[in-house]
Amino acid sequence: GGLVACVLLVVAGCAHQADPAGSSQATLAAPAIVSVDTWGGSPAASPTTPQNIRKVTLHHQGETWKPDSDVHAYLRRLQQWSRLSKRWSDIPYHYVISPNGQIHAARDVGVPGDTNTEYNPQGHALVMLMGNFEEVQPTPQQLQASVELVAWLLQRHQLPVSAIASHKDYSQHTLCPGKNVYELLASGWFERATLARLNGQAPLAPPITERSALTTFDTVATRASAASTSTRLALRLPKQ
Repeated sequence: GGLVACVLLVVAGCAHQADPAGSSQATLAAPAIVSVDTWGGSPAASPTTPQNIRKVTLHHQGETWKPDSDVHAYLRRLQQWSRLSKRWSDIPYHYVISPNGQIHAARDVGVPGDTNTEYNPQGHALVMLMGNFEEVQPTPQQLQASVELVAWLLQRHQLPVSAIASHKDYSQHTLCPGKNVYELLASGWFERATLARLNGQAPLAPPITERSALTTFDTVATRASAASTSTRLALRLPKQ
């Protein structure tokens, strides 16, 4: 009898660990998401048969973001480039998170995303954080918004936290989402933070690293501005 009880407890424990996110937690409210209409985009046609989401995949912009830039104007340019230059149906990502933590709707999540690399994003909900995280750290607001969005997506699509990954995990030809975001995934911090959100616990503070020491959007933008100014001054010098 005792042996049977132990076996049942072990099986129950394994079943509990394999439960998809949200099967036993309170239902999460959807995070605040800026609509396509609000940022001035034009929605693509909705799919007849929406894709079945099986993964949530993090990306980064891969470009230096200046703090005073207009996010809505950037999204409009990205949508236009995606359609006219790449001949994609829309922005390749489903959600875009700006440095101030605002989440923006992009491509309809029912439509598979697009990529310049070899992986197939069918079944992936693509989340892009604005910035180049080979150079800078994501802001605390971005990380909080990312965790809130990803937790909501996992619960909505009944997925386990093991469904969270990054572009780099599926492609050998990219550094995306940048080393400073990737280490949060590789260390397990992002999964733990997402679980805390799903379980209604206090937000998990991101680990402090030496690189946080601190290359921020502001310092990178200042360096870029100084370099640009130096270049302009050099161009004005008379030939010797």
